[in-house]
Amino acid sequence: MTTNHFVDIHILQDLPPSNINRDDNGTPKQCTYGGVQRLRTSSQSWKRATRLAFKDFKMIPEEKLGVRTRRVLALFSNEFKKAGVDEETAGQLAAAIVAPLNIKAGKKADQGAYLLFFSRPQVDELVNQVMALRGQWEGQTSNAKKLADILDAIDVPGIVGHGHSLDVALFGRMVADLPEINVDAAAQVAHAISTHATQNQFDYFTAVDDFQTDSGNEPGSGMIGTIEFNSATMYRFATVSTRQLGDNLGDPAAAVKGVLDFIKAFVLSMPSGHQTSYAAHTRPSAVVVSVRDDQPVSYVSAFEKPVWSPREGMIEASELRLAHFMRDESIRWGDVPKLTAASYSPVDGPEGAKDLSSAFGPSLAFGDLLKAVEKALSGGDDDD
Repeated sequence: MTTNHFVDIHILQDLPPSNINRDDNGTPKQCTYGGVQRLRTSSQSWKRATRLAFKDFKMIPEEKLGVRTRRVLALFSNEFKKAGVDEETAGQLAAAIVAPLNIKAGKKADQGAYLLFFSRPQVDELVNQVMALRGQWEGQTSNAKKLADILDAIDVPGIVGHGHSLDVALFGRMVADLPEINVDAAAQVAHAISTHATQNQFDYFTAVDDFQTDSGNEPGSGMIGTIEFNSATMYRFATVSTRQLGDNLGDPAAAVKGVLDFIKAFVLSMPSGHQTSYAAHTRPSAVVVSVRDDQPVSYVSAFEKPVWSPREGMIEASELRLAHFMRDESIRWGDVPKLTAASYSPVDGPEGAKDLSSAFGPSLAFGDLLKAVEKALSGGDDDD
């Protein structure tokens, strides 16, 4: 058995005025931490942004990734039609191949009761196995029981339960009606919170009607409204278990590349809420990756006491706060990660620069940071 490494990713990132993740009232999500109100971005929001980044940054082909949908029947039906089956037969085959998953019916006829997250290669495998039996089911699809008996030769839960795509392997899957296909997530993602106190603000806007009559009776704007927004320096944290990732992928050797892909996607991703209005496309000011053999460790407690540096900005003060906390925690607990590699923006003054270097090591180009993590993971698989 190989050593289980926990790869912790700590990120400091500034958000200009924006509303990338809002609640049911349209308000930027918030929380109370350290006795003050903070800006918050949910883990679900950043996990989805990370999944989309795999494809958007051309890291992984879309056909190798997962799909999350309630419309499982429609998905399989479309795949069967692509394989040359007529629409009616495609629907019958879809219903038969999905039946062993015990998905409860939803409110609409073509939907299940919940989202199912599975890999596109698994869909392809199921469709291929059904089509391989075409000589047996062709002309028999109107008889649901006979069709089910023919397709019973296909181990549907077994195919859906193994060989997962990277996104399914990372973020997991829970199916209450068929627990044997559940997937324990290899990654955990924290809610991002501001390192300092924040307060929501309101953007009052008007939209001018470009085609007005000359009657003079119409108002000057065609629409008036408000949007809430906020700005902050955020602390983001995620961790990945290399052993769990290897188990989920069905290939322990693939776990290293999976971790590197996750780090890149998580670092570069950004939730999409109100981006047309605010274009808050920033990159992190600091990325610190720790490879540990003991347990995941978040450093959010560095900011339990909110940072306050109104005239100097929050980024530099947050970097120094994180560096001091990491140093003190290492001394207090007496543990040193197998690797700490970082890429960060410089701070003013030799003392501050020394503090960052002492805690994080030298600031690396992001590509070199990934190479350092790859080396630590590739050379660290020891027999227990």
